[in-house]
Amino acid sequence: MLIKSDFEVSEPIDSVWRFFDDIPQVAACLPGAELNEHVGDDKYIGKVTIKMGPIKLQFAGSAQIKERDDKAKRIVVDAAGADVKGRGQAAMLLTAKLASTPRGTKVEVSMDLQLSGPAAQYGRGMISDVTVVLLRDFATTMQNRLGAIARGLSPDQVASARPASGLAIGLRAARMALARVFRRFFLPYQPTTN
Repeated sequence: MLIKSDFEVSEPIDSVWRFFDDIPQVAACLPGAELNEHVGDDKYIGKVTIKMGPIKLQFAGSAQIKERDDKAKRIVVDAAGADVKGRGQAAMLLTAKLASTPRGTKVEVSMDLQLSGPAAQYGRGMISDVTVVLLRDFATTMQNRLGAIARGLSPDQVASARPASGLAIGLRAARMALARVFRRFFLPYQPTTN
């Protein structure tokens, strides 16, 4: 499943690109994600914990930088993991591209996400909504960490993203789904002419 999103941070592109050099720091911005070991060749081992409704999934696996283009400000990360209780697997190819804007930097994210097991049963709409919610939290935490760096603080002095809470994420994703339904329902009827 391909999911695309973008967000803007108020820091200049070179600062944001330097931030992306520290992959564990970037991972700390994503709710429930943690990279705890660098095993060489731009490869890291870690875990992602997320609750979706009544299901709590904890994936243990690895993430590896497959491509880093300093000139184009583009990075590609390949991540894969298995649920620690054996209930499924996840794989993701993430591409992030940076672009300068008048107010800072736009971060465009494209994720090719493959799920098996209980998480795959939620359907494309719910998974897409949950991903958007997680990316919004990621953007907020990233902005806070970049701001700390700009003020001369260590990013470690800024809290990592809070763990991914099933209730909060579920409510925010459900609100997004309801908004989509209402927009479709309340859009004025546009007759077609032949």
